[in-house]
Amino acid sequence: MIKYEFDNDIPIYVQIMNIIKLEIVSNKIVPGQKLLSIREISEEFGVTPNTVQKSLMKLEEQGLIFTERTNGKFVTQDVELIKTTRQKIAREKIDCFIKDMKEIGYDISEIKNLI
Repeated sequence: MIKYEFDNDIPIYVQIMNIIKLEIVSNKIVPGQKLLSIREISEEFGVTPNTVQKSLMKLEEQGLIFTERTNGKFVTQDVELIKTTRQKIAREKIDCFIKDMKEIGYDISEIKNLI
């Protein structure tokens, strides 16, 4: 079992949602794959089932997962949505990196040279 260290500044359900989202966009969980049960996920993260349920509800609102009433929750088969989500995450990470580099005194040309 992996020991997760959660950031106290971000709600745990958001952190779990982001971990699952990264697993989807990085193809660790593939389109159409069934997710673990809420109970199994809550045990994996060491949180309550309600916290996991909230994370999964948000992922479902984003269209990344769906529920089959009696079969459980599955990853979307919409590969374009997964690709778009992956690009959005990449853009956010790049923007954060650039912001951090500017804060320590680099300008855009110096950042490009470092890359």
